[in-house]
Amino acid sequence: MKTIGELFYRGGPGFMGLLTILLVVMVAWIVYHFVVAYSGKKMSIEKALRKIGYGRSIGLFALVTGFLGQLVGLTMAMNVISKMGGVSPGILAEGIGVTMICVIYGIFIYLFSLLLWFIASNILERKLK
Repeated sequence: MKTIGELFYRGGPGFMGLLTILLVVMVAWIVYHFVVAYSGKKMSIEKALRKIGYGRSIGLFALVTGFLGQLVGLTMAMNVISKMGGVSPGILAEGIGVTMICVIYGIFIYLFSLLLWFIASNILERKLK
């Protein structure tokens, strides 16, 4: 079993770092706008829910970024394979598995954004209505 640090490095520090930044921004966005709306500031329910929904969009952007990371990784792998003249099926399978790390991380970020959005929007709807 790989540690989180090993997976982060194997997934490519560039894309994994970008995904981590998106995760932090998404959580901060949803929490900030939830606290502002819940604290009783004069804000309509529609505006509060729209602001919270932008956090969900950041999560979706993380998902798309994960797929972009996979495509870049696959392109680089295919370039190396074409220069080498071929590789064994085991090495190819390992390479494809490595390219999926970014996608899995992006999926987890998106699912987490959906969960936060769902909880925050339900609480706000109950309080503001």
